[in-house]
Amino acid sequence: MEQIIETNQNIPIITANKVLFFDMDGTLIDTNFANFLSYKKAIESVTKIDSTLIYNTDKRFNRSDLKNSVPNLSETEYQKIIQEKENYYLDFLPQTKLIPKTVNILYRYAKTNKTVLVTNCREDRALITLNYHALNKTFSYIFYREKIDYENRINKYTNAINHLKISTESIIVFENEQLEIDDALKAGINELNIIKI
Repeated sequence: MEQIIETNQNIPIITANKVLFFDMDGTLIDTNFANFLSYKKAIESVTKIDSTLIYNTDKRFNRSDLKNSVPNLSETEYQKIIQEKENYYLDFLPQTKLIPKTVNILYRYAKTNKTVLVTNCREDRALITLNYHALNKTFSYIFYREKIDYENRINKYTNAINHLKISTESIIVFENEQLEIDDALKAGINELNIIKI
């Protein structure tokens, strides 16, 4: 029996010529708690002080939060925490979980449509996470954050469209972050074809 897909808006008709773009973190896989625990452990490892950080379920902990939550870090400590956070992520993979409403869509159309992962995640972390959840073989194409662009933000949608040389008319996007939705719009994707998760 096919599961009912529930999102907060209607999904446009998906025909075989549509290309489905999926974000990873927060759209296909909930990685927020694992991300937070990785940062917490890295902070404690580098500073040698027990962290008093409290997990906020409404917000993904990021580098800006690191600077605000642990003031007076030297640049060396800051960079070391970021590196250690990536290393500790493996320890917390069991804390990541699939988001059924979007994963159901991916599974349903992976055999009939081109499916594209567009993520700002680093390649190694993305692959580890996808492999852990057995999603690694469900995509026609995968676009990660470019190694040279770790510090510079790029429009991941424009990047993927340019590489694939496809019309924006054929794209349906599944995304959870408003900033990334804005990028999809800037890339020329029709607002009606952007599904906010």
